[in-house]
Amino acid sequence: MVEPADKSHSRRDRLVEIEREAQELWAKNKFYEAEPDPSRKKYFLNFPYPYVNGKLHIGHAYSMSKCEFTIRYKRLKGYNTLWPFAFHCTGMPIAAAAEKLKREFEEHGDNLFKWADEQGEIFKKQVEAYRKDPKKNPVTAKLPQVCIMRMNRIPDKDMHLFKDHTHWFRTFPEMGREDLKHLGLMVDWRRSFITTELNPYYDSFIQWQFHHLKAKGKITFGKRPTIYSTIDKQPCADHDRSQGEGAVPQEYTLIKLRCLELPEKMAAVLKDKKVFLVAATLRPETMYGQTNCFVLPTGKYGCYEMKDDEIWVIGEKSARNMAYQGLTKEPEKWNSLLDVSGEDLIGIPLKAPLSPYSKVYALPMMTISMEKCTGVVTSVPSDSPDDYATLRDLKNKAALREKFKVKDEYVLPFEPVPIIEIPGLGNLIAARACDEFKVNSQNDKEQLEKAKDLAYSKGFYEGRFIVEEFKDMKVSEAKTLIRDKMINNGEAHIYYEPDKKVVSRSGGNKYKH
Repeated sequence: MVEPADKSHSRRDRLVEIEREAQELWAKNKFYEAEPDPSRKKYFLNFPYPYVNGKLHIGHAYSMSKCEFTIRYKRLKGYNTLWPFAFHCTGMPIAAAAEKLKREFEEHGDNLFKWADEQGEIFKKQVEAYRKDPKKNPVTAKLPQVCIMRMNRIPDKDMHLFKDHTHWFRTFPEMGREDLKHLGLMVDWRRSFITTELNPYYDSFIQWQFHHLKAKGKITFGKRPTIYSTIDKQPCADHDRSQGEGAVPQEYTLIKLRCLELPEKMAAVLKDKKVFLVAATLRPETMYGQTNCFVLPTGKYGCYEMKDDEIWVIGEKSARNMAYQGLTKEPEKWNSLLDVSGEDLIGIPLKAPLSPYSKVYALPMMTISMEKCTGVVTSVPSDSPDDYATLRDLKNKAALREKFKVKDEYVLPFEPVPIIEIPGLGNLIAARACDEFKVNSQNDKEQLEKAKDLAYSKGFYEGRFIVEEFKDMKVSEAKTLIRDKMINNGEAHIYYEPDKKVVSRSGGNKYKH
C-alpha cells in the first residue's frame, strides 16, 4: 500500500517534542551532574574515547546505547552515577588527513572543488558497479579528502581551515558533544575533554603513567618489527592506514650469493668490492638444494652500499626497506653505485651458501615481481615447483636460452638435489607435484599454486632431512637451526616486509623498521 504524500507525522513529532522537553528539564536540574555523596553507592561508567577525524556515526550510537541503558538503570536503582566523556585527538589519522587536504589544495588550487566533484562521481559509479558484481568491478578510485570533509558537513568556504590539524580539535569534538546531547546521553559534560598536548592536564597524566611504568620496568624503549611510515616517521597502525588493515611484518631470510665474476660494466665500477646477489626466502632450510638463482630480465636493479662495505644487487623497493632496518651503510639512505638491468645479471657465476655445487649461475625467470622482496629468487628445484618448472623450461627450450643469451653450461649440468624425504612422496616433491597437477611451464599459475600448496605443506610438516648434518631431523625443527647457521656465517640476514600492500592515510606506502 502506497502512503499518501501528505501523510501526517504528528505522532512522531509529538514524541520528539516530549523528548526535547525532558532533556531540557534534566539539563535545567543538572540531573546528569554527579557530586560526591557518601550516603549513596557509587557507579562509574566510561566509553572508549571516540576518534574525531570526522563526525560520530551510527556505530558509536549503537555502542553507546549499552552504556546509556546501564547507567540509567543504575540511577533508577539509587546509585550515585557518573558518566564522563572524552574525545581522542592524538595519533596520525587527523594529522594525515590534514596533510592530505593540504596537498589537494596545493595541487588543484582554484579548481579544487570542481576536481573533487569529478572524483566523487567516479568513485560513486565504481561503488555502484562493485555492488552489482564485486568480482568484476573492483573500486580503484580514491575519495578525495575534500569530499570526505563535505560528508562531515564542512562547508567549502571553511575547508581551508582544516589544513591546520589543530582546527580539527576545535571543531569535531564540539560537533560530537552537540550530537550526543541531542541523542540524550546521560553524560556529565562538565567532565568532557580532549587528548593531546593541547590539554596539559590530561597530557601530564599520561606522562605520569609512562614515567611510573618505566620506573617499574613494565615498559622499555627499543625496536621491533612493525609497519613503519617513512612519510610520518612513526609506526603505522591499522587506524593510520587507508589500505592494508591487518597487515603484519612478514619475516624473510636474505640469502647472500657471492658474485665470483662480474660483467665488464659492473667490474669497472665495483672493482675490489664484495658483491652479492641477495635473494629473500621463506624457506632457508632448503638452501642445501640450490642449483642457481633467478632474476627478472626486464627488472631494474641497483648495486647498493651496505654495512661492512658489501654491495648488494637488489631492487630499489627492497633497498629502501632495508635502509629502515639498519642494513644499509647509512641509516635511512640507500645509495646505488650503479643501476643494472636483469639482463646484465644473467650468467654471473655465484657461490650459493650450503649448495653442493661450487658454482651456480643467475638465470632468467619471467614471473618475478619487482614489487615483492628483492627481485632476486634463489632456486631450489627439488622442493619448489616454481623453480623446477622454470629450470625445466630453460633445459628443454634451446630457443628460450638463446633469447636471453643463456649458455648451455649455465643450465644443463645442474640437476635438482634431493634434500628432504617425504613419506609416500619421495625426495623430489617439486617434480612430483608438477607432474600431478600437469604443470607444463613456469607460466601455468593456477597449476603451480596447487603444486606449491602440496609441496610446501607436505615438505615442512612431514618431511625429514636426508642431508647428512641434519639427517632424519624434521624440516619444521631444522628450519631455525639452518637459518641461524647461515646468519652466524655471514651468509644470510633477517629481513621484513608487509605481508600485503599497505598505504597510509597520508598517502605513502609503508616499510618495516
